[in-house]
Amino acid sequence: MELFESINWAIFAPIVFIQLIIMAVAIIDLIKIEKANGPKWVWALVILFINLIGPIIYFIFGRRS
Repeated sequence: MELFESINWAIFAPIVFIQLIIMAVAIIDLIKIEKANGPKWVWALVILFINLIGPIIYFIFGRRS
């Protein structure tokens, strides 16, 4: 439990909050769009398991124009 006590939450908490918001927006967008560049289930895994940059990768490469 020393790890949680040594973390500077004033810096870490906003980053986690922003990451969760971006992830939620990306998942909602993925559900709403009709087609993506590739299988939707793969994009869902990218969004959920590649922290912070996964949703950004989805918005750049996953959405069809």
